[in-house]
Amino acid sequence: MIKKIGRNDLCWCQSGRKYKACHMAFDEKLTQCKDKGYKIPSRKMIKNQEQLDGIRESGKVNIAVLDYVAEHIQVGMSTEEIDRMVYEKTLEYNGIPAPLNFEGYPKSVCTSINEEVCHGIPSKDIILKDGDIVNVDVSTIYKDYFSDSSRMFCLGKVSPEKQKLVDDTKKAIELGLSYVKPWHRIGEMGNAIYEFAREHGYSVVREVGGHGVGIEFHEEPFVSYCCPKESGVVMAPGMVFTIEPMINLGRSDIVMDDENGWTIYTEDGMPSAQWEVTVAVTEEGYEKLAY
Repeated sequence: MIKKIGRNDLCWCQSGRKYKACHMAFDEKLTQCKDKGYKIPSRKMIKNQEQLDGIRESGKVNIAVLDYVAEHIQVGMSTEEIDRMVYEKTLEYNGIPAPLNFEGYPKSVCTSINEEVCHGIPSKDIILKDGDIVNVDVSTIYKDYFSDSSRMFCLGKVSPEKQKLVDDTKKAIELGLSYVKPWHRIGEMGNAIYEFAREHGYSVVREVGGHGVGIEFHEEPFVSYCCPKESGVVMAPGMVFTIEPMINLGRSDIVMDDENGWTIYTEDGMPSAQWEVTVAVTEEGYEKLAY
């Protein structure tokens, strides 16, 4: 339920502007969407300009750290070395690695190799080999704002099947971005990614998806890529969330590592790929804040 605010009251978004000059027309559009039976975002999901600016700056640090990893990642390197690079580079930019100690996670980055779907924990004993595909998932806190993005890296001579999986997963991200449109439902984006993956012979992980981000590491909404296009929350300007489908070469079934309680694998041992972008919904479409 949207609380009623007087036209000349200060806007709920804390912009300091009068409601009529700030979010009144916005709320009227949301009411129209709700009247159609659509799920609408809570006010907590909508970032004001100051918050968007802060998330954007955090994203710049996140991108710079991933760029540094891209320049140095190589066969023979341990994933512990990647973790050290991310930690040191993030601190160099006056940021904080968001994963470190988050709900007990022990490292500064996630490094997921081949059949690891996500949340691979760096270790001095895990050495990158020729033919590996690896997802490096970097998340940053900068001046109290969060950003989150990941990239795939193909090391040495990668099999054609793995290379195509990596390339197609990135294409799925780009396709998903084209469906980020204000006042459309988020299910349109998620369903487009799902149908693209299915048409190319892949499966999509159902249990893990994207999420809101910016003020906290993980916020609402949950972003599914296995959903009807008529589903999900309305994408309203000011929303910030991640698009990060996990696409498998084999079946979609996953299993959790019982020992570390974090790493998720494909049940059939087939490779998985993931790219991640932090995106803001704008009046015109979208803005990539970290990729």
